[in-house]
Amino acid sequence: MGRNSGRKKSGFKKKGEKTSDLSRLKHQLTQFFDSNFGEEFAEKQLIKKLSLRDAATKSLLSDALQELLAEGNISKNPRNLYASAADPDFIVGEVDYVNARFAFIVPEDKEKKEDDIMVKEAHLKTALDGDKVRVMVLPQKGRGGKREGKVLEIIERSRDEFVGRVEISPRFAFVVPDFKKMHHDIFVKKSDLAGAQHNQKVVVKLSGWKEGDKSPIGTIIRVLGEAGDHEVEIHSIMAEFGLPFEYPEDAIAEADGISENIPSAELKKRKDFRGISTFTIDPADAKDFDDAISFRYLDNGNMEIGVHIADVSHYVKPKTLMEKEAYDRATSVYLVDRTIPMLPERLSNGLCSLRPNEDKLTFSCVFEMDEQAQVKNFWIGRTVIHSDRRFSYEEAQENMDQGKGEFATDLIKINTLAQKLRKERFKKGAINFETVEVKFRLDEKGTPVGLIIKERKDVHKLIEEFMLLANKTVAQFIYDKNKGKSTFVYRIHDYPDLEKLNTFANFARKFGHDVQISDEKKVSNSLNKLMDEIAGRPEQNVLEQLAIRSMAKAKYTTEPKLHFGLAFQHYTHFTSPIRRYPDLMVHRLLQHYLDGGKPPENQAWEEKCLHSSEREKRAADAERASIKYKQVEYMKLAEVKDYEGIVTGVTEWGVYVEITETKCEGMVRLQDMTDDYYDFDEKNMRLVGSKNKKMITLGDKVRVRVTRTDIDRRTIDLEFANDDK
Repeated sequence: MGRNSGRKKSGFKKKGEKTSDLSRLKHQLTQFFDSNFGEEFAEKQLIKKLSLRDAATKSLLSDALQELLAEGNISKNPRNLYASAADPDFIVGEVDYVNARFAFIVPEDKEKKEDDIMVKEAHLKTALDGDKVRVMVLPQKGRGGKREGKVLEIIERSRDEFVGRVEISPRFAFVVPDFKKMHHDIFVKKSDLAGAQHNQKVVVKLSGWKEGDKSPIGTIIRVLGEAGDHEVEIHSIMAEFGLPFEYPEDAIAEADGISENIPSAELKKRKDFRGISTFTIDPADAKDFDDAISFRYLDNGNMEIGVHIADVSHYVKPKTLMEKEAYDRATSVYLVDRTIPMLPERLSNGLCSLRPNEDKLTFSCVFEMDEQAQVKNFWIGRTVIHSDRRFSYEEAQENMDQGKGEFATDLIKINTLAQKLRKERFKKGAINFETVEVKFRLDEKGTPVGLIIKERKDVHKLIEEFMLLANKTVAQFIYDKNKGKSTFVYRIHDYPDLEKLNTFANFARKFGHDVQISDEKKVSNSLNKLMDEIAGRPEQNVLEQLAIRSMAKAKYTTEPKLHFGLAFQHYTHFTSPIRRYPDLMVHRLLQHYLDGGKPPENQAWEEKCLHSSEREKRAADAERASIKYKQVEYMKLAEVKDYEGIVTGVTEWGVYVEITETKCEGMVRLQDMTDDYYDFDEKNMRLVGSKNKKMITLGDKVRVRVTRTDIDRRTIDLEFANDDK
């Protein structure tokens, strides 16, 4: 007989093979328990979960579990259920609900520099975007080496009201939220519709959400009107971001009760600038003029430039209704068609507004400067002024350009000084972010009929430089009084994250721009060089926005840290108290110290700073949402044609493209790219066609056309033109 080469192998294994299989199974079990941390499993469940099919491996399971128990890697309860015995890590953080499949938890303790924790949708425990949660971090890292976790507890809901469009069926209704990071429709009983009709925009308040239920339950608390109507959509944005619809009547009554007359006793306390040439320069449609400039030559040949700021603190006193409302709002909000003011109109457009030909109470920072724009002396204190002229930016620029007209000589001289201040600021490392600002022309119904790219001219920079100088001087003055130990409100801007900067530098190189980020000094110089190079070019807006995003976010704090972007050791906000609460805080503290007061307790002021920073972010998000809404509406009404664009983002779900002509951003969805199957190369931020090998990467110039606009979600869907990607 021949050899038994065709016979089946024996089921018995050598000792070494069995040991190897046991080791592999233990490793497999450890990974499984760590990935399912906090859950318990019986042996039969483990066989199924691990897909153990052959009898030999199944027979090893008990041995593997016993060894893991002996090693202390797993635990066993009286019901013979096994679980991981690893010591978990627990963190508290804020939910960033990226998409419907997963969220990231941003750790609350920023000092630890911990990575964000990824949590799959099934483990979010009904947590929503912005919620404060406690998370158990799984011992086993997920794919890509990212830390993963499970939400154990929702500590605090970020919001319980949402704006959306109601969809009514015969038996029940749903509200489809506008908010992109709310990935669940909200169930509403027919009895809780509050009269809302199908397809109307509403505000819905969450009333419950049992764990395991697919959707939360809500009650409609406000009907906004028909979706698509301009007023309704703006009100939707206001409701979405929790912005107030009107000013409280009692606070308005309090403001209306303030006399316009300035008591002579008050005038005697102040330095009188009413006889000195003074003017305001603001946008043509502005009504709240909170800063003015005075100018005169001194006998010694130097010049005196006064930066005069509305003395809001004289009118808005602590513990008043106006103070309460101003603190809660913390900032005025500028939407595309309206302003939501921090102060009642009686103050913002009346008593505090530095209108021409009226005596006004101000807080001033007055500089003595030489021809080289060197500050030889300064004075800070309360004043009274009388503005001689109200300029729009356009009027002041015209007088400067033509060299004639009211205050033309003064304007030209002040502009010369401003240019020298600006040059010196950049020399010291300030970054020149000249962002592109888009404004819409609206008809009487609020429909966008035109788009304007706002141009920054010398007069804008003139005002900017002297406001920066005043803010810096006030901050440095208080810091120097007590070597930074006096409680004060600073505006700080930290050093940029080098990883983000490196990503930006790689992006800029795709356009042929070299950005050096090896040290802080080179960062500033290199970014300024880039801003000069891209001025007026198609990629200007994209690169400016990405550069800003790569920077740290400026914020308010009582810590006397530097402002990196401006290259100031100390900086504050002193110049806009009509529209910013931190400026009002600065005025109060400043006068307190000028009167010889001792530093107040720090914690209360730090909490006000944190609140103001949060409100500032809310205002910026709302302003962006209103612009995005008008961009979507504008592109919906725009001519049907192919547009030039630039790829501004590449993700696993699509390609973001900014249309060069309108500065509107839309997306080409991956599912709509039918010419090939594209793989997402995350490391190089590009898509690669599996057959045609075409690459779509950041910075690519493309041609696109609009396929769909969604005003509810404020999105623009695009497709590549036929001859393109």
